[in-house]
Amino acid sequence: MNLMWYVIAADLVLVVHVLFIGFVVVGSFLTWRWPRLIWVQLPATVYGALVEFVGFACPLTALQNYLLRSGGRAGYRGGFISHYLIQVIYPAGLTRGIQIGLGLFVVLVAMVGYGGYLRRNPPAWAGRASR
Repeated sequence: MNLMWYVIAADLVLVVHVLFIGFVVVGSFLTWRWPRLIWVQLPATVYGALVEFVGFACPLTALQNYLLRSGGRAGYRGGFISHYLIQVIYPAGLTRGIQIGLGLFVVLVAMVGYGGYLRRNPPAWAGRASR
């Protein structure tokens, strides 16, 4: 396989990774319009928060590094967020405290999003409780 195709594939994984992170962070607001999306978004949010709280690496990072190295490029150390996002915002690097803060941010945004979802789509049992 031509080395260029590995680099292109690594770039595609980068795009998917960014979209997944965006979906984790703000996807709960999409459930306001498409309620069935909650069955995909909620597990994604839990996974995204666990990556930050527990500190394990996302498999997309490993895949991207593999493709970069296979394409003759250098991979990177640490996770996707520390390599692409934190270095821009926090040049000193990703610390455990920042990771916990990112995890709490994900949970907070999800709580706000799902709170809005529940206001728009109250569960059937909620109407009976107020009678």
